[in-house]
Amino acid sequence: MSEQESLRCSSARNRGGVQRVEGKLRASVEKGDYYEAHQMYRTLFFRYMSQAKHAEARELMYNGALLFFSYNQVYAALVCFLKNHIILAKLFGQMDQNSPERVAFVSRALKWSTGGSGKLGHPKLHQLLAVTLWKEQNYSESRYHFLHSSDGEGCAQMLVEYSASRGFRSEVDMFVAQAVLQFLCLKNKNSASVVFSTYTEKHPSIEKGPPFVQPLLNFIWFLLLAVDGGKLTVFTVLCEQYQPSLKRDPMYNEYLDRIGQLFFGVPPKQSPSYGGLLGNLLNSLMGSGEDDDGAEEAQEDSSPIELD
Repeated sequence: MSEQESLRCSSARNRGGVQRVEGKLRASVEKGDYYEAHQMYRTLFFRYMSQAKHAEARELMYNGALLFFSYNQVYAALVCFLKNHIILAKLFGQMDQNSPERVAFVSRALKWSTGGSGKLGHPKLHQLLAVTLWKEQNYSESRYHFLHSSDGEGCAQMLVEYSASRGFRSEVDMFVAQAVLQFLCLKNKNSASVVFSTYTEKHPSIEKGPPFVQPLLNFIWFLLLAVDGGKLTVFTVLCEQYQPSLKRDPMYNEYLDRIGQLFFGVPPKQSPSYGGLLGNLLNSLMGSGEDDDGAEEAQEDSSPIELD
């Protein structure tokens, strides 16, 4: 037998062995022996990895995760891909949008994407989840995840669509103002600048600027310049001069208090006590705590009004 024929025979035996093991795995899952099936998947996965068969390992775990999902074993499916953000996002996209298991899946995936450190989740996973939710036209939740990513451009494009499809024309400035202020509260100055420039450039209802027709957009433009300069007097005068625009949303001044602390050395006020979904969001934006299992599913406060 030639060397080439020997290799073909060896490869055929390996495929046959893998197929038998995968058959046992499926049988274990179908019988409800999920623990044994999960351990077998892990053993075979590490065997592939030790043999540098990375493509086979990924395919094995992906198929395994889908199988676990089909039996509502979300935890086991999640554990298969703790570090693979792309596949986690794909699995998320395949879940029923109204399933409570989807909420649990996202919460655990985000928590574990940073090694269980209690942070708000890996920015790349947030970005992938945001894009998935955007495709589903779930703009509110998409915006939340974009805020915790580093994708200011994607966030702006989603907000343009959100504003154009569900917002009032008179609120085109409020959609981006809220996002910029929240990015700054999260100390993400770069994404704040990118979301503003991209949104104002691409939105069909905003005339080219600066300066802009809408006073609120001029305020945000000046604010981003002031953040770069770091001068408290400029920040104070700016907030005073634009109070009529800032009064359109009661949360604007709350955000600006936090921005003053982060970028201009303003001493913190005694923070009020918030609860529920509003409290979860404010805690993440105002820096008063880390997330828990439910924090990732909080929605933004004071959203611009949506049209039915």
